[in-house]
Amino acid sequence: MPVGRARTLAQAYRTFGEVDAAGASPLYQRVAVALSESDEALRAIEAAPARKRPPPVILAALHDLALAGRAPALAAAYAAADGDAAAGAAIDTLVRMTDEVVAIAVRRRTRTFEAGRCAVLYPAIAEAARRVGAHAVGLVDVGCSSGLNLHVDRVGITYSNGPSLGDPSSPVQLSSSIVGDRPIPIAAMPDVVARVGVDPDPVDVTDADDARWLRACLWPDQPERMAGLDAEMALVATAPPLLLRGDPLEVLADAVARVPADALPVVTTTWALSALPLESRLRFLHRLDEAADGRAVAWVSVEGVGVAPAIPTLGDRRAAGHSIIGLAVLDRSALHSQAIGRCWSRGRLLAWLAGS
Repeated sequence: MPVGRARTLAQAYRTFGEVDAAGASPLYQRVAVALSESDEALRAIEAAPARKRPPPVILAALHDLALAGRAPALAAAYAAADGDAAAGAAIDTLVRMTDEVVAIAVRRRTRTFEAGRCAVLYPAIAEAARRVGAHAVGLVDVGCSSGLNLHVDRVGITYSNGPSLGDPSSPVQLSSSIVGDRPIPIAAMPDVVARVGVDPDPVDVTDADDARWLRACLWPDQPERMAGLDAEMALVATAPPLLLRGDPLEVLADAVARVPADALPVVTTTWALSALPLESRLRFLHRLDEAADGRAVAWVSVEGVGVAPAIPTLGDRRAAGHSIIGLAVLDRSALHSQAIGRCWSRGRLLAWLAGS
């Protein structure tokens, strides 16, 4: 490996350990720094394509091997929360099982698990239905987060200023802190009659390998997040959504068509558009417009400032550190769009802006 590339890769792992993982995951802090200091480990990582070398990808692949029972020493170190043992086992596993680690990294895409999305989506979807006068909705989630967003109506959500939404008896209970003076609307979401996920590589939580991969994407010393993910996956598994594989720009119309004619299709994107260039994001809006031929279609977006086309930015700066909650209703080529809120920390903190 050329010296310059090796130094850059080592720096990436050291920065991940000392900055990204610091304070959040002592295990990954220790493991990432150890990988950055091991020439053998860096050479093994170099065997992966460049886009698959970042720490979250390689660490998730190693975690997947541990969860599958194929790296018992690493699994034991993770279970014991022993940073030094985990660092040694990670290097050993990476060097001995380079081909296996690379194969997982190439085949898989890292996934984020943020239950706070539902706290943002629930009132926004209910608001979309209220504005259209819909008594039923069909949910179409783009970048479908393994279908977890599609069961937003089946979780319980408590907001810091008092109201609760969703199912108070659900095994999945979430909370979100509210800032600002405007309260969250308390309208219940209407009946959900369709749940459709659209993703280039959808993950089926009823498949053991796919479910394990979702767990592998979490950091091993965060048991509360792991328990939360397991609860949500169990909830989704009781009524698995329809998952459509393909480019969202090409599959979106088919997904919307799966929603019964007497229900409002509500397309949701939660940080799914930021990876797309502006041209593709504009095409996404065009595809929504095409899907609204002959029926109303709503789009609830939770994206970084300026990412979602046609959604006002409220004068916020692109690097402001929060996301805009947008609501657009397309009906026979008419577009009505509004920024209805802001959120921080993937939905853990929420400011509602829309009027009653």
